[in-house]
Amino acid sequence: MLELKNISYTVQDENTGRRQDILKDLDLTFADKSINVITGPNGSGKSTLIKLIMGFEKPTAGKVLFNGEDVTMLGVTERARRGFTIAFQQPVRFKGITVKNLLELASGKRMDRDDMCDCLSAVGLCARNYIDRAVDGTLSGGELKRIELAMAVAKGGELFLLDEPEAGIDLWSFEDLVKIFDRLRDKTVIIVSHQQRILETADKIFLFDRDKVSAAERGEDMFALLTRRPALCRRNVKENCYG
Repeated sequence: MLELKNISYTVQDENTGRRQDILKDLDLTFADKSINVITGPNGSGKSTLIKLIMGFEKPTAGKVLFNGEDVTMLGVTERARRGFTIAFQQPVRFKGITVKNLLELASGKRMDRDDMCDCLSAVGLCARNYIDRAVDGTLSGGELKRIELAMAVAKGGELFLLDEPEAGIDLWSFEDLVKIFDRLRDKTVIIVSHQQRILETADKIFLFDRDKVSAAERGEDMFALLTRRPALCRRNVKENCYG
């Protein structure tokens, strides 16, 4: 179980010296073996929260607890060893490395062709066409995104953090993307997304809006809340993302 207790994150404007609260006194619990989707307008702190959970940033105040252990001050490597796995909104590009190399680096072991095929097919890629491909400019943004998701599957772990996993995927259907979430249902998964189809997969939805966080365990309850607040929908990146 992942617990965030009284989490705050404050930044200082370099020009004005003013301090701004990105997150303030946040209390959230993510249950074991659950799919959780965080949604809300740009600037509401969703991606910042993912960075805090993974350890890229440290909270100004509060604690991060994982399976009862205080991991607040642990770095990214230590959290990865404890089962934290992340896929970024914008995939990292590598030079001089193949897809096979990346999958083996992610898994921490040598992988046979069947294992790699498993990971790549989970994200809609044919292993035969990609295992020996260099991860360079010849790959599209969508291909890079899928390869990164395949790396997350190869690494495994207990907690998966996915920041807008649909970003950059133009022709790949959301149904194929949802299959990855189904594969991870025995883990704790936290997804940042605006897409209704992804929200529909959630066991719990968290709506970030300014200083307030609302939660709903049924998707229809959250959709009802959003339709009652059209101004909030208009502030989201994806127009008409909630139907």
